[in-house]
Amino acid sequence: MKPMRRAVVATVLASAATVGSVAFALPASAADSSAASAADRSAASAVAAYNGVCGAGYKVVDFSNIGTLGTAYLTWNATTGENCAVTVRARTGAAVYMHAKVFQTNNTQVSASDSGAYTSYAGPVYIPARFECVTWRGQIADQYVTGAGHCG
Repeated sequence: MKPMRRAVVATVLASAATVGSVAFALPASAADSSAASAADRSAASAVAAYNGVCGAGYKVVDFSNIGTLGTAYLTWNATTGENCAVTVRARTGAAVYMHAKVFQTNNTQVSASDSGAYTSYAGPVYIPARFECVTWRGQIADQYVTGAGHCG
C-alpha cells in the first residue's frame, strides 16, 4: 500500500474504533446511572458533600446548593422520627457567617437553629417531626436557601 493510502486507512479505522467505543460506552454508563441510588445521583450534583454530622441512621432526604459556597442538607431518621439540618461549606477557610435551621412548618415554635462564624459547617440541628412537615434553611455569608415540603 502507498504511504498516503495507509494513513487514510489508519485514520478511518481509528475513527471507527472511537465511534464504536462511544456507542458501546453510552449504554454502559446509562446502566450504571440507573443502578445507582437516587441519593447517590442527587449527591453527585451537590457543591459540598454531606459530612455525616447528623449521626448514624440519618439519611439525606433533600439538599440545596448555596450558590458555589456550599450545600444545605436535610436528613431524616425513621427510627427516631427526627429531622436534622446542616449547612456545609464547599471549601474550608477563614470563618464566615453560617446558619442551619429546621422547623415544623405548621408549628414554628418547634424549631432548632445554629448560627455563627464557622470554618466548615453549621449545625447539626434536630427537631422531632414524625407525622409533621418541615421547612429548613441554610446560609453561608450573604447567600441562603430555603426548602419545604418534607413530611415524616
